[in-house]
Amino acid sequence: MKFRNRTEAALLLSKKLKKYSNDEHAIIVTIPRGGLPIGHTIAKQLHLPLDLVLSKKIGHPYNKEYAIGAVTLNDRILSDDAQTITQEYIDEETNRIRAVLIERHKKYYITDKTQSLKNKIVILVDDGVATGHTLISCIKLIEKQSPSQIIVALPVGPPSVIKKINDLPSVNETLCLIKPNDFFAVGQFYEEFEQVDDSEVVKLLKDANNFSKINT
Repeated sequence: MKFRNRTEAALLLSKKLKKYSNDEHAIIVTIPRGGLPIGHTIAKQLHLPLDLVLSKKIGHPYNKEYAIGAVTLNDRILSDDAQTITQEYIDEETNRIRAVLIERHKKYYITDKTQSLKNKIVILVDDGVATGHTLISCIKLIEKQSPSQIIVALPVGPPSVIKKINDLPSVNETLCLIKPNDFFAVGQFYEEFEQVDDSEVVKLLKDANNFSKINT
């Protein structure tokens, strides 16, 4: 099975998430940048607000794709794998990554602030998951804001990673439309899988914000 594009994947996910439609306690939270078109479509279908989790992984010094932690604007979490890495490297990467996130926040939000997730049903979405490192880091960061529930909704991901996510104590429910064993990359399961740039992120956030104001 392949999705035509992110919009089709989001519409299919929206049907699975229908019970949260118009729930004043629910919010769609997405991981930029590829997750934005997914989150935007779901938010509009379910009449829910949309926000981002601005997070970026700390890569292992010998394999940048392998996450040993994650950084947000105000926080940092480290995995057990970070114990063998020098504090100097971790601090340098944290400062470098945080500078990137600050710039992204300025671009994405302009004057709007991120929304509080306390006591919210957080529906965390992305366009798919591969290793799960970044997504799991985001879940742990969201958990610190004390939401009432965390629901993870994904179009595609390998079975072992989906199970790992679902087994996290803070995750109440995991929805994944397809869980192929022959998984190589998220883009493999989309006919159209264009890159999402910063201008598209800003456009989608602005549109979702305007839509949310009209419906409140």
